[in-house]
Amino acid sequence: MASYGTYDPEGLRIFNFEEKSVRHAFIRKVYSILTIQLGLTFAVICLFLFHAPTRKWFFERPELFWIALGISLVMIIALACCESVRRQVPLNFICLFVFTLAEALLLGTLCVRFSRDEVMMAVGITALICFALTLFAMQTKIDFTVMGGALLIGLLCLLVIGLVGMFFPSKTLHVVYASLGAFLFSMYLIFDTQLMMGGSHRYSISPDEYIFAALSLYIDIINIFIYILSLLGASNN
Repeated sequence: MASYGTYDPEGLRIFNFEEKSVRHAFIRKVYSILTIQLGLTFAVICLFLFHAPTRKWFFERPELFWIALGISLVMIIALACCESVRRQVPLNFICLFVFTLAEALLLGTLCVRFSRDEVMMAVGITALICFALTLFAMQTKIDFTVMGGALLIGLLCLLVIGLVGMFFPSKTLHVVYASLGAFLFSMYLIFDTQLMMGGSHRYSISPDEYIFAALSLYIDIINIFIYILSLLGASNN
């Protein structure tokens, strides 16, 4: 997925006009797919929050939660690990749609645990943060694509803190965990955005990997939303 291209004496990638055109078309395609994903997710969340019969019907069938969770895990593994799946049209779009719908259902069950004001505030804050981080990723001269190892270590540390919090729950640890989670996935959003952009960055995603790029950005944004919502819930309780 990462391409290594041609470099000038200063170590910057060299792109010709045709490569730039392909990259711009790739970016437009990724953001189009991402917009549909986020729109579907927001619609399902609103359905859970504002339509009581749907919410009641879903919670009366607890097996649906586990089915959605299982489908989500299977689809993300298939899309992330199987190149033949994520590059084969229309199978890649079908798998991505199924994953997005399953993830939206899981988020819907999460959001009903919070007030509507908290959820809408979390949506607004997430949108502002993601917009600002995307602009930063496009404008900054700092190359975040070389920081994959550091981000992986941060993810492992977050996992350890989460496991500790399961056995020794406390509000302070919960706030620390949610804050670190929001920060870490904000960094991942910058990392994945620059991978998609290519250009002078050390590593980039192939234009054929539009499904993987959209999936990565979607997961980053959803995780930022979850951790911000968790922070708002903790601050109000």
